[in-house]
Amino acid sequence: MNYKHNPDDRSDNVEKLEDMIQNTMENIEAAEETLEFASGDERNAIKEKNQRRQESIESFKNEIQDEKQARENGFE
Repeated sequence: MNYKHNPDDRSDNVEKLEDMIQNTMENIEAAEETLEFASGDERNAIKEKNQRRQESIESFKNEIQDEKQARENGFE
């Protein structure tokens, strides 16, 4: 087999990460809306999942900063 290496295209990583943040925030909001209808165990699970989502958002923000810095350093 003949494999070709695909070049690393980072040109739209910041935009993709920003979309991921927006989607995650929407998921948090939707989950919060379901809390009033959830039982005790379900409420705990939703809160824990939203906490993990918040942590993911922070990671995405850090990645955005890394990508912006990479762009400034000549990676596109």
